[in-house]
Amino acid sequence: MDRVLAIEDDPAVQRALRRTFESAGFEITVASDGTSAMDVFRSTAPRVVILDLRLPGRSGQDICREIKRLSPGVPILVLSAASDVVDKVLLLELGADDYVTKPFSPRELLARVRAAVRRLNQTPEKRELYSFGDVEVNFTKMELRKAGALVPLTPQEFKMLRFFLNNEDRVISRAELLNEVWGYNSYPTTRTVDTHILRLRQKLERDPAEPLHFRTVHGTGYKFVR
Repeated sequence: MDRVLAIEDDPAVQRALRRTFESAGFEITVASDGTSAMDVFRSTAPRVVILDLRLPGRSGQDICREIKRLSPGVPILVLSAASDVVDKVLLLELGADDYVTKPFSPRELLARVRAAVRRLNQTPEKRELYSFGDVEVNFTKMELRKAGALVPLTPQEFKMLRFFLNNEDRVISRAELLNEVWGYNSYPTTRTVDTHILRLRQKLERDPAEPLHFRTVHGTGYKFVR
């Protein structure tokens, strides 16, 4: 039985989540505030986390960041009344995998959780160590070194880098990157992809203005070349 952790302070929403997921065969645990959320996460080891953005005691942003630091592979679906695009971008930058705005459809939320579980079950065994140019990546440790020096990457940058490394020499559209890396079929702006590519170039290319590895394919998208 797949275990879901819902970090949500509203009792009515808690009841709705319990009904939705228990009737669908999931085991669901609820943490009612940001203060206790990480203790519950460690004790239950959920496969998927549903995270309210606005919590008493500790913010959803802080919890999202810490969960991804401890368990980068656990999908996080943010659930919040906030509809500001900046909040969505921020949560995806921190590593959240999906975003549902209140009031939400229980069927839609259940479908997104099921999709996240399917992606976990279907993920093939992945290489954890890669190198190209003077860059070495260890995805198990979430560490990257360039010419021997440690270079910090955000969880989303690690996701994008892994996707490129697993699709070497293949032209990838912005829409595919948004769908496969962010888990979205649609997104406020594809400029988010361009911003992340720019950051990877600045951090990993010898000359970001003349990239050797992360190349633009005009009118189509990008291609990683070793």
